[in-house]
Amino acid sequence: MLSLSLVIPTFNEAENIQPLLLQLSTLLDRALPDRYELIVVDDDSPDHTWALAAELQPKLPMLTVLRRQSDRGLATAVVYGWQQAQGEILGVIDGDLQHPPETLLALLETMQAGTDLAVASRNVTGGGVSDWSLWRRFGSRGAQLLGLLVLPEVLGRVSDPMSGYFMVRRSALDLNRLQPRGYKILLEVIAKGRIRHIQEVGFVFRERSQGESKVTSREYWDYLRHLLQLRLQRWESSRFLKFIGVGATGVIVDSLVLYLLHDSSQLGLPLLLSKFIAAEVAIFNNFMLNDAWTFRDLAKGSQKRYWSRRFLKFNLICSLGIFLNLLILSFLVEGLKLHYLPSNWVAIVIVTLWNFWLNRKLTWVG
Repeated sequence: MLSLSLVIPTFNEAENIQPLLLQLSTLLDRALPDRYELIVVDDDSPDHTWALAAELQPKLPMLTVLRRQSDRGLATAVVYGWQQAQGEILGVIDGDLQHPPETLLALLETMQAGTDLAVASRNVTGGGVSDWSLWRRFGSRGAQLLGLLVLPEVLGRVSDPMSGYFMVRRSALDLNRLQPRGYKILLEVIAKGRIRHIQEVGFVFRERSQGESKVTSREYWDYLRHLLQLRLQRWESSRFLKFIGVGATGVIVDSLVLYLLHDSSQLGLPLLLSKFIAAEVAIFNNFMLNDAWTFRDLAKGSQKRYWSRRFLKFNLICSLGIFLNLLILSFLVEGLKLHYLPSNWVAIVIVTLWNFWLNRKLTWVG
């Protein structure tokens, strides 16, 4: 078996692919002579990236070029390449020269020392970005923050979970279980792999010299969908569905109390006061139903007498969730320029996940 299989997913990288492959082969010929392979997985690029890569095969016998004509997507291309690979260590590097090839040697050295996953990070010593605008930095950090809120036990294990430059031990993965979405394959690897030891290596993310960026608003949506997919897979689905059902009753209670307090001819309280009372009644309703149904097994026994303490925690977490909802909505609408209606739905889903996860960790512990 080979020591390393390095996959390079590409789409319209005609200007970059040959220089990249020549640099990689020069580095790896010295570090792993005859014990590595380069696998280009191209999504049928209109600029014929796949053909330009194939031109180098007579000169680079360790090079394999795979042209996918019925599928597209960076993360799925990586998994497809790994499934054809023969190496004990599986790696990935972008095909646009924004990942410096020389960092490969540091990643390889880390893997040879025995770690399960070596990640090239922009956020550790020696790492950084070149000339990113303030908005691009904010967008990257914002996406990472969303990920930490939704999937903290995965994204919290590395400083740069958005990295697409890493190596992983084949024995730590079940390649048939990987179902990535979008372009963030590292999330899938950490979430589903048997990853015990992780090491990070600093690298400076370069600006493109040729070609165009592939990052669009569609990629952000795929990233969010991937986060939610992983989150649901890691939770007890029946308990989460109960939590959602209880939340639906809370919406009805909130609306009914608000109507009675504000629109009632007998009461007619001010709108903000009515809303505050309605929200508290709904929160109390949700807590009691969750305590008696969703988390019944965790609230029984000696924990039962501490229901008032649980209620205070539940109230605080849900109140913070409202603030989080506003932050996410502002980020998606003002920052990413997305329509406010789907942005609001995304915010609601993320806050529901936040409320469930934090209450599961802090309110109903077991």
